[in-house]
Amino acid sequence: MTSLSSQLPLSTSSMLFRNLLTTTCLQRYFFSHHQRKLLSINKKPILEKPSFTRPIHSYRVLSMADKQTISPPAQSHTNRLALEHSPYLLQHAHNPVNWYPWGEEAFEEAKKRDIPIFLSIGYSTCHWCHVMEVESFEDERVAKLLNDWFVSIKVDREERPDVDKVYMTYVQALYGGGGWPLSCFLSPDLKPLMGGTYFPPEDNFGRPGFKTILRKVKEAWESKREVLVNSGAFAIEQMSEALSASASSNKLTSDVVQNALRLCAEQLSQRYDSKLGGFGSPPKFPRPVEIQLMLYQAKNLEEAGKLNESKKHLEMVYFTLQIMAKGGIHDHIGGGFHRYSVDDYWHVPHFEKMLYDQGQLVNVYLDAFTITKGTFYSNVARDILDYLRRDMIGPEGEIYSAEDADSAESEGATRKKEGAFYVWTSKEVESVIGEYANLFKEHYYIKPSGNCDLSKMSDPHKEFKGLNVLIERSDASAMASKFGMSKNEYFDVLGACRNKLFDVRSKRPRPHLDDKVIVSWNGLVISSFARASKILMGEPEGTQFSFPVVGCNPEEYLEVASKAASFIKRQLYDDQTKRLQHSFRKGPSKAPGFLDDYAFLIQGLLDLYEFGGGTNWLSWAIELQDIQDELFLDHEGGGYFNTTGEDSSVLLRVKEDHDGAEPSGNSVSVINLVRLSSMVASSKSEKYRRNAEHVLAVFEKRLKDMAMAVPLMCCAADMLSVPSRKQVFLVGPKPSLEFHDMISASHASYYLNKTVIHVDLTNKEDMEFWEKNNENIAQMAKGSPAADKVVAFVCQNFTCSAPVSDPEALRTLLDRKPSRK
Repeated sequence: MTSLSSQLPLSTSSMLFRNLLTTTCLQRYFFSHHQRKLLSINKKPILEKPSFTRPIHSYRVLSMADKQTISPPAQSHTNRLALEHSPYLLQHAHNPVNWYPWGEEAFEEAKKRDIPIFLSIGYSTCHWCHVMEVESFEDERVAKLLNDWFVSIKVDREERPDVDKVYMTYVQALYGGGGWPLSCFLSPDLKPLMGGTYFPPEDNFGRPGFKTILRKVKEAWESKREVLVNSGAFAIEQMSEALSASASSNKLTSDVVQNALRLCAEQLSQRYDSKLGGFGSPPKFPRPVEIQLMLYQAKNLEEAGKLNESKKHLEMVYFTLQIMAKGGIHDHIGGGFHRYSVDDYWHVPHFEKMLYDQGQLVNVYLDAFTITKGTFYSNVARDILDYLRRDMIGPEGEIYSAEDADSAESEGATRKKEGAFYVWTSKEVESVIGEYANLFKEHYYIKPSGNCDLSKMSDPHKEFKGLNVLIERSDASAMASKFGMSKNEYFDVLGACRNKLFDVRSKRPRPHLDDKVIVSWNGLVISSFARASKILMGEPEGTQFSFPVVGCNPEEYLEVASKAASFIKRQLYDDQTKRLQHSFRKGPSKAPGFLDDYAFLIQGLLDLYEFGGGTNWLSWAIELQDIQDELFLDHEGGGYFNTTGEDSSVLLRVKEDHDGAEPSGNSVSVINLVRLSSMVASSKSEKYRRNAEHVLAVFEKRLKDMAMAVPLMCCAADMLSVPSRKQVFLVGPKPSLEFHDMISASHASYYLNKTVIHVDLTNKEDMEFWEKNNENIAQMAKGSPAADKVVAFVCQNFTCSAPVSDPEALRTLLDRKPSRK
């Protein structure tokens, strides 16, 4: 998620400071033009695309990446950030800027000195955050201006997404774009005065540099303070009103439910790139919620007998998933996916790797596999999971957050460059691979001059001249024939070559690892590991795996999911208060759990249970749902707030709906409530459904007017409308091969409107749980025809099938056309 100045109009900074020249202009700027934007903010999606593009404009300061240092040459300065645990804050602990962490000490200092606050928000793997640090925050002259005129606060947006949300929303509302680093000036009582993102240090190309901006803000504070403060207060008031809407009724109108899914699919189809895949123009982000919606709608169309329409939706999805996996956005040597592609070919990426991308992408590739049974998709899912197991999991099962885009080109180098760890010269490939170098180079479009030439957007400033980002542009069957090999032999050769390059790459200086553990992101990945453990059991016997895919028994993935969940429960959950903390690094963070932490973890726990885990995970999910409702639910107005509202320094309490790089907590919560309602007894089930209906009612206008902004919420609305969710009910001894086979069969088909419940009569914990939460299930288990083997019932519309004990018979039952009556 790199940020740029280019996400704002070229004239934004200049315009802003022209407006600081006179009180009249300033009042007109804030109270007229931006009032309209603030009032309409809830009507438009906050898109990440304009915010994080690699610079492609002439005013970009050239070769900024070349200026980055790996570490400060000498620790001549130490500030308060040295006492923090966040990797991002620690990166700035030796700047000459007198940084404060977010907290009362900084706020009181600003009030005592009667000066504004400079707030800088970023994260440890953010390329342009590093650039601004080197250019400005390590500069003694800039530091003196900041220290003399401002109280400077540094925030890790991954550690405090609540703080980031307030000021990012402000910048996006005013300027139509945003990104990181986020640079915002605040009054001592934390009202925003003005903001932007990355600023170069010096004036250039008609744009003010950071030092000029600091001087202008100081002058405005001294001469136009009242107008600045009033405008900031007005902005917060308008944003609060727009982003915490209440529902006018307790449920969606039926026409919205019927149309939202169709409307979203139509809007995405109109944006589909039929030549190169994806649903939009470059820079291209792998937004998995779009794929989820298209697959879900395709299934609905198939059930309605609209097979041609369903096929069109599926073709868009399959082509997009294939071309993404073949592109440079996919790390062919080490596995996993980079954040986004700067061009339309999915070729040259921004090289950071984010955990939330990996988890969501695994799930959509798994979904494609369940529909097609094509091992291409299962192989990509394994590729990502095996990357996470190798590089992103800590000693206690905790899963880390991200890997940086930047690294040194060689050991001992004092500068970092973006992509240095991942790119290759043609000669390097030849020397490492040897015999099969020509085959490999042709397969991955490797050229002596470098291959970042597919689009003008790929490398506009020739930073990758002579360098290659691996991309598959050759048909494997044709290439195998050309080199006189079978397809399997050809894939074996490619795998062996990748392994050789991996070994060489492993000796390069690695990108920075952000080893912070974030509950919400771990929840997403717990879900993907759990699902993979059973879905991948459906791979054909003898499926071939090649490096970097390990080819392990899929059951190992369930153990990974369980260990990650156990770490969170042990380190980030308070048994007394039943509350979560947001993140962990050398101990829990000060930040409490946010809505996304609860919602995403509950989703992961439900998948962990439904895909074979114990009822302890389901019990914890119910417990977390209860505390989520207590802390975040607007019981009168409907919807979930993103925070508890207990921290007075966070000025906005938002009801988030946008399904972007990450799904919204409200969308995931509705699906969680639907799933839970199908597991528990009637009174609690009805409560869950009422809450889900009320949540959706808050966002009715969004679903009606801008469905493409909320694809997962569209799916959630449809799931809630299904009158009778299909239930797969398994009874029998769990620690058995039969159980694993039957639960794998339960998940062999793509159908999201089903719940899998499994009970072991001999397991005391199982029986106590169901007797407490759903006596009907306990009684049904006790009436099972055979206690010594696993049997399955498929139930819908208050009717259950005859029991079956054969996995193939269960698959046949589940493949029958479901009923929506």
